[in-house]
Amino acid sequence: YIPEGITLLPNTSGARNAEEAVRIARLAREVCHTDFVKVEIEHETKYLLPDNAETIRATEMLAKEGFVVMPYMFPDPIAARQLEEAGAAAVMPLGSLIGSNMGLRMRDFIEIIIANAHVPVIIDAGIGRPSQACDAMEMGADAVMAYTAVASAGNIPLMAEAFKHAIDAGRAAYLSGLGKVTEGQAVPSSPTTGYLH
Repeated sequence: YIPEGITLLPNTSGARNAEEAVRIARLAREVCHTDFVKVEIEHETKYLLPDNAETIRATEMLAKEGFVVMPYMFPDPIAARQLEEAGAAAVMPLGSLIGSNMGLRMRDFIEIIIANAHVPVIIDAGIGRPSQACDAMEMGADAVMAYTAVASAGNIPLMAEAFKHAIDAGRAAYLSGLGKVTEGQAVPSSPTTGYLH
């Protein structure tokens, strides 16, 4: 049973190349009645790192068939641009290894992707705590995916609620305009001269 108003996002996990991903996406379209697909291509099983070259090929093929393609990718800013050019509706760079809960280990590269993207950026993989999700949203990410962190929690509904609040807080902080970070010196918030006269 799928509640009304829910959009399914099938993925091509298990695909080892573009052709396998396209085949899985076509099957998912028939079964799930949706054009949305998360492209996920990994051809090694130790680190489960996405193959950006094959992902770009699959994205181009699927976009031409009318799919709304959301590719999971290694956070390479050049590959992110190429995915956009191939027709990606969003890009989904990993924060760290899938299921690791290690957080934003690829932060510097994700920031470059966010700064230059013309499509939504969704941080996918590695988000392990609500505070990490908040951090991702403060950076300007449009969304995060956090399955393992929620599914492995002692209290799943409470952890899901914690993530919701963290994501809302991070997005609000980003939209409000964060204060400038200074290095090596203090910046007074009140005048430091002339106030005793």
